[in-house]
Amino acid sequence: MLLRRRGELVCQEMVELITDYLEGTLSHSQRRRFETHLAGCEHCTEYLEQMRKTIQLTGRLQAEDMTPQMQQEFAALYQRWHSEEA
Repeated sequence: MLLRRRGELVCQEMVELITDYLEGTLSHSQRRRFETHLAGCEHCTEYLEQMRKTIQLTGRLQAEDMTPQMQQEFAALYQRWHSEEA
């Protein structure tokens, strides 16, 4: 059984909040709780760095950098996402 102090975040909650953290949309108290968890969790710290690197790299990704198979997979993913939104 996982024991935690009141107000502490667990790793699953961190994953759910990471986009808001990176976009700077967390409230002051949420950000403080997020950063407190990061200070003691190497796995979440590593995950955060992976997300930052992914964002950095995908910002430079060009269509010609992808194989035809990758382009098809991205197109299919977008079509599924778009159909779920409708």
